[in-house]
Amino acid sequence: MPKAVIFLGDGMADEPLPELGGKTPLEYADTPAMDGIAAAGMSGSFLTLPPGLPTSSDVANMSVLGYYPEKNYPGRGPIEAVSRGIRLGPDDVAWRCNLVTVDEQGILRDYSARHIDNTVSAQLMNLLQEKLGSDKVSFYPGVSYRNLMVLHGREFSDRVGYFKPDSSQDMPVTELPWTAEVPGAAHTVEVLNQLFRDAREVLAHTDIASEATDIWPWSPGRTPKLLSFEERYEGRRGAIISAVDVIRGIGRASGMTVAEVPGATGFLDTNYAGKVAAALEMLKNHDLVYIHVEAVDECSHMGKLDLKLQAIQAFDQQIVAPVMTALKGENVNFAVLPDHPVPIRLRKHTTTPVPVAVCGPSFPADGVTFFGENSAKNGRLGARSGDELVRLLLGLQKL
Repeated sequence: MPKAVIFLGDGMADEPLPELGGKTPLEYADTPAMDGIAAAGMSGSFLTLPPGLPTSSDVANMSVLGYYPEKNYPGRGPIEAVSRGIRLGPDDVAWRCNLVTVDEQGILRDYSARHIDNTVSAQLMNLLQEKLGSDKVSFYPGVSYRNLMVLHGREFSDRVGYFKPDSSQDMPVTELPWTAEVPGAAHTVEVLNQLFRDAREVLAHTDIASEATDIWPWSPGRTPKLLSFEERYEGRRGAIISAVDVIRGIGRASGMTVAEVPGATGFLDTNYAGKVAAALEMLKNHDLVYIHVEAVDECSHMGKLDLKLQAIQAFDQQIVAPVMTALKGENVNFAVLPDHPVPIRLRKHTTTPVPVAVCGPSFPADGVTFFGENSAKNGRLGARSGDELVRLLLGLQKL
């Protein structure tokens, strides 16, 4: 049976842009390695964001891995708690807790507090824990702006409506309230509003220099319950390589091996070579390796076209190309795709199905020679969803 590698460029898909001659950033960028996958195999599309769910990376990556978020989505907070080894009790509700920048006019200007430094972020989260932590609330530092908050107690609900901060930039905070989706969640909303006010005071009166003015709790939930990768895929073993907790948490929650890569940052300065080395090592005793790179998504949310192009090309040259070269001639199938689009003009996720290209012993060439949103529509792989991609790559399902 073949082994498999999935190259996941987070947020890589986009829309045609006039300044690129009507091409998307993915079509415009120089990506010979990804084009090579398309030319050697088959192209198509993949539905990563099913209707009715948040347009977020946790949903999308669960979809790519075949975990049907429409049935199994637990919320981003608990997924990241699993990644960080935070044990949730039966009455705990975990929240992703961004550090954000809100200006003096009350406008949410940056979902990441200008991509706050890890050390500074940890200092601020520890300060919040010192000042506001109690037997009812705990704050935990994560990676950069990506932190966690846990509410403890039966009185707290995870049925709270929220706005994703990276989809709400340049909007007034007053238009982005937490809302009770059921009557029993009203108390939780009151607590969130009070914590928001209290955290603002703490952050405004610290000597720690940063762009963080506020916390932004969102995507709550309780302990994830996912079938293990081995159970889902007939004894096959999977491994995850990613810098960010949300992807690592999906891996841990599903029993996949999560590689530790020093210097993996989730941005343009990540340790690309370290990720490649980890992937090749993991493939020795795993059947599928999932290499996730976050930087393209971050540059898209920033609205920086030049950085998005740079990130796409770095992904191609420093991740896809060296892995493909090292495994040339091996019984390995490859796939490359984004998890969702992040159009530069919107700076937020959209639900359009993403392009996917696959190659290897299981996939004959279909004549498509270029990897991009439009060319993928001409491929013979067709429209895929659910666990089809992983099963095809592992030889568990025929074309």
